[in-house]
Amino acid sequence: MSTATKPPDTNPARRGPLRIVSLGGGTGLSSLLKGLKLYASGPDPIATLAAIVTVTDDGGSSGRLRKDFAILPPGDIRKCLVALAEEEALLSQLFQYRFATGRGLKGHSFGNLFLTALTHLTGDFASAVRFASSVLASSGEIIPSTAENVAITAKLQDGTLVTGESHISKTSSPIREIKIVPRRPKPLPEALAAIAEADLITLGPGSLFTSLIPNLLVSGIPKAIAASAALKVYVGNLMGQPGETVNFTASDHVRAILRHTGLTGTERNKFLDYVVLNSQGIHPRQLGRYADSQALPVESDTVALRSMGLQIVKGELLADGETIRHNARATAEIILKLAKLGRRRRQIQGVKQTT
Repeated sequence: MSTATKPPDTNPARRGPLRIVSLGGGTGLSSLLKGLKLYASGPDPIATLAAIVTVTDDGGSSGRLRKDFAILPPGDIRKCLVALAEEEALLSQLFQYRFATGRGLKGHSFGNLFLTALTHLTGDFASAVRFASSVLASSGEIIPSTAENVAITAKLQDGTLVTGESHISKTSSPIREIKIVPRRPKPLPEALAAIAEADLITLGPGSLFTSLIPNLLVSGIPKAIAASAALKVYVGNLMGQPGETVNFTASDHVRAILRHTGLTGTERNKFLDYVVLNSQGIHPRQLGRYADSQALPVESDTVALRSMGLQIVKGELLADGETIRHNARATAEIILKLAKLGRRRRQIQGVKQTT
């Protein structure tokens, strides 16, 4: 009596490491990636990572290189490269090295200069990023949200228009709206593919208007997120940010994100599923360091978030030390659990499509 051989499972939603895609920029995204790297390295990784990174920075070393060499700003990309690099690798330290002296060199980081040189050698910024990732043995893929030379402008509550990320983050009047110039830049195909194949998509933590939202102003990215079968998660900030989100609650952050997607109806309802919030108290000594800037902890207004149809996950997410920042490992552990839920959701949807 012969037995039938079960055909191999070719549905990518049911096999292999969990696929996590994180959107953002700056310190917030790199901090999250450091935690997720713990599960994405080694011979048998639990997860694979892709970071979709904003390219609107116009300040500091990135701004100077952008102006002098007509390239995309490398700073946020560099931080993500280092976050995903082998921890002990000398190259990762080298990429973060910043010149303290030298005419024309002072203030530049080696990693920014390296990416600039690679861009001119390869003729393409995205190719330069891929090559740098291989040099650093990065535990993940880093993708600029667009290859176009873009900038952001802000309309403030008092009607003032401010151009440039470095200027927007220093405003005193609340931000009403962010726009990208030129309008509707095209995304990299790799970004759309990563979103479509993800089990989990994260937004944040990070600067709301200058790190998170610029990615959502790239044409096609909000729709791709809404259409993805992945679980979508916003990782809430710990503190309000002077010049951007003073007195913002967690739900204020989410409303600003949804408003800037340009989505309506069913698509908007499918854009976010969960919000991850900190449940740990912040010591007054730590808060004292932020008193001069009038920054306060972000209020976790869970009733308002649930009324928006969102589910809440809370955890002790505060890192040790004087600076108020996310504990990379603790945050990553929550993200990993949610990624497993996302995988199960993709499996269920895959079954429904085949029956």
